[in-house]
Amino acid sequence: MNQGLKQTRDRINQEFEMSNANVSGTQLPAFDRLRAADVESTIRELLERNRAEVASLEAQPNPTFENTVLPLEQLAHQLSRTWSPIGHLNGVLNSDELRASYNACLPLLSNYWTDLSQSEPLYKAYSDISASEAGRLQPAQRRVIEYTLQNFRLAGVGLPADRKARYKQVMQELAQLGAKFEENVLDAMNAWTRHVTDEKELAGINSVIVDQARARAQEKGLPGWLLSLEQPTYMAVMTDADSENLRRDFYEAWSTRASERGPTAGKFDNTAVIEKLLALRHEAARLLDFPDYAAYALATRMAPSTQAVFDFLRQLAKVARPAAQKEFAELEAFAGRKLNAWDVAYYAEKLQAKLFSITQEELRPYFPLSRVLEGLFSVAGKLFGVKIVERTGIPLYHPDARFFEIQDTGGKALAGFYLDACARAKKRAGAWMDDCVGRKDFGNERTVPVAYLVCNFLPAAPGKPPLLTHDDVVTMFHEFGHGLHHMLTRVGYPSIAGINGVSWDAVELPSQFMENFAWRPEVLDTMARHFETGDPLPADKKSQLLGSRTFHAGLASVRQLEFALFDFRLHAEYDPAKGPRVAEILAEVRNEVSVFQLPEWNRMPNNFGHIFAGGYAAGYYSYKWAEVLAADAFAAFEEQGVFDRGVAARFLDSILSQGGSKKALDAFVDFRGRPPDVNALLKQQGLLQ
Repeated sequence: MNQGLKQTRDRINQEFEMSNANVSGTQLPAFDRLRAADVESTIRELLERNRAEVASLEAQPNPTFENTVLPLEQLAHQLSRTWSPIGHLNGVLNSDELRASYNACLPLLSNYWTDLSQSEPLYKAYSDISASEAGRLQPAQRRVIEYTLQNFRLAGVGLPADRKARYKQVMQELAQLGAKFEENVLDAMNAWTRHVTDEKELAGINSVIVDQARARAQEKGLPGWLLSLEQPTYMAVMTDADSENLRRDFYEAWSTRASERGPTAGKFDNTAVIEKLLALRHEAARLLDFPDYAAYALATRMAPSTQAVFDFLRQLAKVARPAAQKEFAELEAFAGRKLNAWDVAYYAEKLQAKLFSITQEELRPYFPLSRVLEGLFSVAGKLFGVKIVERTGIPLYHPDARFFEIQDTGGKALAGFYLDACARAKKRAGAWMDDCVGRKDFGNERTVPVAYLVCNFLPAAPGKPPLLTHDDVVTMFHEFGHGLHHMLTRVGYPSIAGINGVSWDAVELPSQFMENFAWRPEVLDTMARHFETGDPLPADKKSQLLGSRTFHAGLASVRQLEFALFDFRLHAEYDPAKGPRVAEILAEVRNEVSVFQLPEWNRMPNNFGHIFAGGYAAGYYSYKWAEVLAADAFAAFEEQGVFDRGVAARFLDSILSQGGSKKALDAFVDFRGRPPDVNALLKQQGLLQ
C-alpha cells in the first residue's frame, strides 16, 4: 500500500470512520462523530487515493496473488467499511442533509466500481495469475480469482470503448434511480396520517398504538388520535381494526405509496422512475450481449436459465393455487360476504382465532423483546457453540440501537452486531441485515465481521418493554440467520466472505432456515414467558400456535409467487418498442396465480423496493428458491434431532462458514449429500398431497 493511501486511511479512521471501541481489535464506526457535511469530501478523498493505488497495481510488471489481488481486496474492504455507516444511517435515520450527501456520493462510487471492473490491465493480471498460480493457490484463493474474473466480464471489460462508456453511465444512473425510488416511498409513508376523533373507530387496535396516536395528536395540537403509516401501525390496523373504513383508508394509503393515485397522489410518484430503471437495466444487459436483464442476473445464480425459474415458480403455483382458492372460499364463507382486499387480513385473523383459539395480539405479552433475544441467542449457542453478550460504551447512532458481541466458548470475540429493533419516523420500513465490517484475514490485519440487524417492531409503551407478535419473532429469527451467515464466516478474503459472493438465490437459505426454530416447542418453552409474571405460554396456547403454522399457507405462497413472477417477467420480457408494460404484466400474473381481486388503484409496483431499490431485481424468486433449500436443510436436523451438534457442525462447515468460497449448489450438496428436494418445502407448508 502506498504511503499516501495509508495516511488517508489513518486520517479517516481517526476523524470520521472508526471509533476507539472495537470487537477483537476491529474498530467500529464512530457514529458519535459522523457528520453529514463530511461525507462527500471524505468519500472523494478516499476514492482519489484508491484510484492512485489502482493505477500502480495496473502497472505491476509481474502480478501475483500477493502483490495484486490482496491489495485490491484491501482497497475494497476499506472503502466498504467507510461507506457502510453512511448507507446504514440513510436507511435508519434519514435526514435532508444526509440524503443530499449520500446521493452526491452515489455517482462517485458507481464510477469508481465500474472503472475498476472494466480495467483491462487488471483483468489480464487476474487471468495471468489464474493460469500461472493455479497449482499453488488454495481453493478460497482460486475462488476469489474466479469470482472477480466473472465480475470483470459482467461489467463489460472486453467491450469497445464506446459501449464501456455507455455501460458506466447506465450504472451511475441506476444507482441514483434506486436511491430516488426508496426516498419516494419513505417520503410518501411519512407524509400521510389519519386523524381519528371518534374512539369507536379504534376498536380492536393494540392499546400501545392508540396511546401513541393520542400523544402524536396532542403534539400537533389536535383533538383525538393521529395514526401514522409506520409499518407496525399499518399491520395492526389491517389485522385488528374493526372499522372497515379505517382499514380501507390505511390500505389505500399503503398500496398507493409513491404513485399517481391515493392520498399523496403525484407528490412522490415512482412511475417514471420504474420505467427508466427497467429501460436502463435492459440496456445494460444488451450492452453485455445478454438477451434481457433476467438472463444477465442469472449469470451469477444457482438457477440455470430463465426457463428453469419460470418452471420452478409455476410448479409451485400448480400446488399452491388450488389450496389458496380453497382457503379463500372458506374465508369468505366465514365472513359471510364478499371480501375486499382490506378485509382479508382482518377476517383471516378472526378465522385463525376461531380455528386455533389464538391471535397474534394475545401472544404479545409472552414475547417481550428481551426474552425473544435470550431464546434466539440460546438457539445459536446450542447449535454453533457461541455466546452472545451485550456491550455498552459503544458509540450508537440512536437510543433504540444496541450492540452485541458473539464470542466462542473461551470468551474470544468472533463477531459483533448492532440491533435496531423498533419502528420510528425517518426509518425505512421492513427488516434487513447489512454488512458493517466484513471479515478480513491476511497480511498483518485481521478484522472480525460486524453486522447491522434492523427491524420495525412496535415500540415500547410507558412502563412496558417492546412486545412482539409471533410473526415478529419469526422475522427476528430470519434476520439473525442472515447475520449468522455474515458473522460466522471463516473466509478471510472480503470479496467472498460472509454473504459476499453467494448466489443471490441462495442468500436467503440461512435466514429461512433459522425461522424454523421460532416454531420449535422446546424453543417456545424457554422463550415465551409473560413479561410481567414470567409465566410460560400456556400449553394449550403453545399447541394452538404450533397448529396455526400452516394456516393459509396456500394464500401466503401465491402472494410470494405473484411478486416473483411479476418481477421475473418484467425483466425477462422487457421490449424497448413496447415499454415496461408494468400494469399489463401485473394483471396477467394476478390472473394466473392470485385468488382474489385487488382494486384497480392498487399500485404495488410503485413501492416494491425489493426489486427497484434493493438487490432483488429479477431475483424475487430467490425467496421461494431458498425456501426449498432451507426446508430441506432443516429436514436434516429433524431427522437427527434439531439441536444435534453433529448436524449443526456440518451446516456451519458446509454453509454458514463458506461464504462465497464455494458455489451454492456445491455447498448444499456437501451438507445434504444430494441436490435439494422441493417436496421438503411442500411438506413443511402442508401442501404436499
